[in-house]
Amino acid sequence: MLMLKKSKEPSKEKKWILHETDDERTRTDAARLGQELGVSPVLARLLCCRDYRDPEAARSFIRMESELLHNPFHMKDVEKAINRIRRAIRLHEKITIYGDYDVDGVTAVCTLYLYLKRRGADVDYYIPNRIGEGYGVSRIAIDNLAAAGTALIVTVDTGITAVSEIAYAKSLGIDVVVTDHHECQSKLPKADAVVNPHRPDCPYPFKELAGVGVVFKLICAYEESETGDRRSVCVRRMCEEYADLVAIGTIADVMPIRDENRLIVSFGLHRMESARRPGLLALMEAGAVRPDGRAEKSRDKRQQKITSGYIGYTLAPRINAAGRIRSAARAVELFLARDQKEAEPIARELCEANRERQEEENRIAEEAYRRIESDATLAGDPVLVIENDHWHHGVIGIVSSRITERYGLPSILVSFEGCDSDMHLDSDVGKGSGRSVKGMNLVDALVHCSDHLVKFGGHELAAGLSVTRGELSAFREKINEYAREHLSDEALIPTVEADCVLRCEDISMTLAEELRILEPYGTGNPVPAFVLRDARIFESVPISGGKHTRLVLGDGKHTFTAMCFSRSQAQMNLFIGDSVDVLFNLDINEYNGRRSVQLIVRDIRLCEQARRADLDERARFAEIWAGGSFTAEENILPAREDFAAVYNLVCRNVRAGCDTLSHRALLVKLQAAGKGDIGYIKLKIIIRVLQELNLMGIEEVGDENYCFAVHFSDKKTDLEKSTWLHRLRSQMQR
Repeated sequence: MLMLKKSKEPSKEKKWILHETDDERTRTDAARLGQELGVSPVLARLLCCRDYRDPEAARSFIRMESELLHNPFHMKDVEKAINRIRRAIRLHEKITIYGDYDVDGVTAVCTLYLYLKRRGADVDYYIPNRIGEGYGVSRIAIDNLAAAGTALIVTVDTGITAVSEIAYAKSLGIDVVVTDHHECQSKLPKADAVVNPHRPDCPYPFKELAGVGVVFKLICAYEESETGDRRSVCVRRMCEEYADLVAIGTIADVMPIRDENRLIVSFGLHRMESARRPGLLALMEAGAVRPDGRAEKSRDKRQQKITSGYIGYTLAPRINAAGRIRSAARAVELFLARDQKEAEPIARELCEANRERQEEENRIAEEAYRRIESDATLAGDPVLVIENDHWHHGVIGIVSSRITERYGLPSILVSFEGCDSDMHLDSDVGKGSGRSVKGMNLVDALVHCSDHLVKFGGHELAAGLSVTRGELSAFREKINEYAREHLSDEALIPTVEADCVLRCEDISMTLAEELRILEPYGTGNPVPAFVLRDARIFESVPISGGKHTRLVLGDGKHTFTAMCFSRSQAQMNLFIGDSVDVLFNLDINEYNGRRSVQLIVRDIRLCEQARRADLDERARFAEIWAGGSFTAEENILPAREDFAAVYNLVCRNVRAGCDTLSHRALLVKLQAAGKGDIGYIKLKIIIRVLQELNLMGIEEVGDENYCFAVHFSDKKTDLEKSTWLHRLRSQMQR
């Protein structure tokens, strides 16, 4: 029998959701869009997928004519906030901006700090240390600010849940203005002003601003109130000065890129291309240098096109690394730098912190995977809650994202880092970070468990918390109880979405360039995703030490490079000659002055026909193994030379250092060795008999993945001792 059954395995095949409907209406609408807008059939189909079927609506979307910058004075308490800040400036009171340590918090701090400085304020900033203080407003920080003479605290990207802390600040004579965008709890803090579009009584029409977006609306209102200029003039002035910072924070915090976010981000991306802010230019240049000191790309960073993806995957992790590994204040200092000389060493420091973060993240992830896949007590839990005494507080949120992606389940990682490792006390406070899946609002789940938590806050799919060691077990039990009630089985099937199906002849540089019409991309307006069916794999090459895989695939007449990031060849279990379906984004690769189209693979699997054949073979094997009859023509009973071929193949691989092989990999290798007559069922039987006779150790470590331990021996094996072979022979029809 196969021996290993893990408590949790990486989530199985993703469900593909295709938005395009192939009906007469869609074909008619797409043809009309293509003709009236002068765009390609593919772009016209994309617009239909995104419900822009009317030519005027589609044209308005492309030109961003339908997006509006809403009246900032419609935001609840914004005038109260302006009046209190204006009074502080007039009376020369010290203002402290209290921010969060992520990208949104850093950019919000910088935006408000620079604006208030321009207005002549006596202003400084405070960002708590993630490791020593954790998330949010704390009494210790308030005491320190009071001692430093702060008269007014303005929170940015935090504060909406700090009810008792803000009451404490008020008791010390410190006024507080809260600006935040996180979900509100039932009780709001009694601050001098609470500016948050998520307030139940806030009439502001667009609720999905980032923390820095709320700050942007505040300074737009302040500018209009202070200068008396027309609103459009004030907004343009604020965009000229701060839209780059607002765009970075909005994209990094995964806010929907629609409505006014789309306008602000679009303007910010254009401003970034000139990179006039010294800290931003320094970070872009430092981010283009590899650890060995060589430039990552040959093109001039001043001239490059800035995209949401570039911010999300290149700039944001480096800004975030400051707060995760060191101090977020360094990221603030970068954006406040007055010249390149001041900015460049900080930018290099952030890049080095990001490399440290990556190493620490990988280490924690591997530890977490081992725990999840070996701890039987987690087997039935729909929410993976795991703890450790030594995990870095700044990294567990990213690892939680990876765990949720890998297993398709909500996850919460708790670290008691900083507590006395020799004295496990029930009063030890661990800091946690969690990620959820669609179908379970994580903040609602934490509210359900609030009697077991010290504090918490966040969004629907991501949240932070603090919990004592003594309450951790009860918290784990209660959040899983909540999940069992609210999470459906369907919600636990990971999904990946695509707009429409392309043929090989549709894929071109022209299309890749035309897609930029739809930018800026982000949540609510995602990068277009496509499906290519029945593509054949012509090459498969491991890169970056096997961490990633580069494929060449197509239909023979048209071939394309396809990049599979964070997927090794073994993980994909696909081979040269396979016909596959690919779900991908279309990208332009630029290297040494050459441009080429490439596919960025988001998911890949055997084509539908091959998958059906695989399911049929599995079903047929199960039927035979359960005692069903078969004929000689099916050629499933192995001969001695078949056993020898498989045994020798495994031995060669084990000697070469490869002791784990999938069923499909064995079949491919056997075919390459001239043993193509050993099919799926015959190989299954050989594996079972080899294990029965203890000719080698065979452990199934996943779905049809075998780990082999070879017992080398010169003795010949008597296969007639196999009861399974005898039984199978009796099942064959004569």
